[in-house]
Amino acid sequence: MTLLRFSSRVRASLLAAASLLASAMPMSDKGKPLQFHPDGTFKIVQFTDVHWRPSNPHSTVARECMNNVLDAERPDLVVFTGDVVYGAPAKEALLNAMQPCVERGIPFALTFGNHDDEQDLTREQLFGLLTTLPGNLTDSVANLTGVTNYTLELHGSKNPSKVAALLYVLDTNSYCNLPTAKGYGGVAPDQVAWYGRTSRAYTAANGGQPLPAVAFFHIPLNEHNTAARDEDGMLIGIRREEACSPSLNSGLFSEMLHCGDVMATFVGHDHVNDYAVNHKGILFAYGRYTGGPTVYCDIPGGPGARVIEMHEGERGFNTWIRTSSGTVYPTTSFPHDYSHWKSEKE
Repeated sequence: MTLLRFSSRVRASLLAAASLLASAMPMSDKGKPLQFHPDGTFKIVQFTDVHWRPSNPHSTVARECMNNVLDAERPDLVVFTGDVVYGAPAKEALLNAMQPCVERGIPFALTFGNHDDEQDLTREQLFGLLTTLPGNLTDSVANLTGVTNYTLELHGSKNPSKVAALLYVLDTNSYCNLPTAKGYGGVAPDQVAWYGRTSRAYTAANGGQPLPAVAFFHIPLNEHNTAARDEDGMLIGIRREEACSPSLNSGLFSEMLHCGDVMATFVGHDHVNDYAVNHKGILFAYGRYTGGPTVYCDIPGGPGARVIEMHEGERGFNTWIRTSSGTVYPTTSFPHDYSHWKSEKE
């Protein structure tokens, strides 16, 4: 047996990384870990902006959409990116929206949008309700702005104890209430710092190599509009409105670039966008509006979902849109199909 001896500085660094990873892990036992299949794939369905209103019969359109998508795609995980609840009683709205996953036994995770806690339950109360549902993976890191901040680990197909990829879920809160900065909220400085610490801890535990990662949150970043207006960028999908981004730039995108793990962000919030565009090596992708006509939703083709198929050991993935009616938009591959466009003159 070889005894490894570390300097006090290295030992302290390793202990700090272990502590951060422990705090990033779910606070309760979630059962069987998320794991890549033997063929190296892992499929995620993103539902966004369900906007369930218990008193509005049009909410059943969202249920039909989710049922159709789940039956066709049979995903390993569903991620809801906010604005699930849009009417009271909020408990009824939330339970109805989660039912398609619960009744199929599909693991699901959620982050809140800017409307979820505008009814008769707070974010904390909604989170507590989620924790009672079978299959729920939604979690929370204590002492951070927002409620739904956490990581989900994807484990290796051949080695279940090895973390092979990461999903970051962030709470973009609701609105900015600073005296000189109104408008939509976003992640706060302490959330950005938490992401950075968590990312670097996972990188350190992985021998200094960033893990392939994706991030899910509700409100798009300020950089979404910059990316969409870049004439040299490759934008694929529907863009019928500008990104309704926070009034302040949080610096989250810059931190992601420096950490080097996040390949893509998946958001909602803007109901008639479902495009994806590469910006400085990170794909900014919208989900597909999932709800019924309980709010504006005139996106061509009707409600649906974004599907993400991750590949073990690769810094890349496939993605496509499936609508409730069964239409499937062509699969695109990141980064290949979103590489920087260059003219013949260059």
